[in-house]
Amino acid sequence: MAHPPCQRWGRFWHGSTRKPHQFRKGEDEGCFAAALAAVRRWGGALEHPADSHAWAAFDLARPPRSGGWVRADFLGGWTCHVEQGWYGHFSRKPTWLYANGVDLPALIWGPGEQRLHPVALERHGYAKARRIGMAAMIGGKRKTEIREATPPAFRDLLLSIAASAVPAPLAGGK
Repeated sequence: MAHPPCQRWGRFWHGSTRKPHQFRKGEDEGCFAAALAAVRRWGGALEHPADSHAWAAFDLARPPRSGGWVRADFLGGWTCHVEQGWYGHFSRKPTWLYANGVDLPALIWGPGEQRLHPVALERHGYAKARRIGMAAMIGGKRKTEIREATPPAFRDLLLSIAASAVPAPLAGGK
């Protein structure tokens, strides 16, 4: 199971909106490339946030938001869009998976119900509460940890996918 750092591939790849473009898109010291190569070679799955710029950078097909496994590339890879909210995350947390050499399980597909933080709704109204999402209302010193956490049910699902991996044969039949 691979989970390369997503900070330089996501919506805020450039850094804080208060200090834009302090980073370069995809600047992850080769972590995504190494994770993708490992999954292609050894089998397994890779997890990244939905709409990750890494998919375009590595010529992977964008999965449909409606769900389902679709061909990701011409190397035997598959990709899908799934929301971790179906598996216990407090927000919908849309996620893309790339898998190769594994059994592709049926997942809970499609968008989950809209989740709005009641305090945000009361303070800011529907439009802003929807725009800022549930994660924006998480405060304290552990906000990043809480926001980025993978729910146990989703973790177990990912591990079961990885456990079904079959490595690709080496070139030359070895």
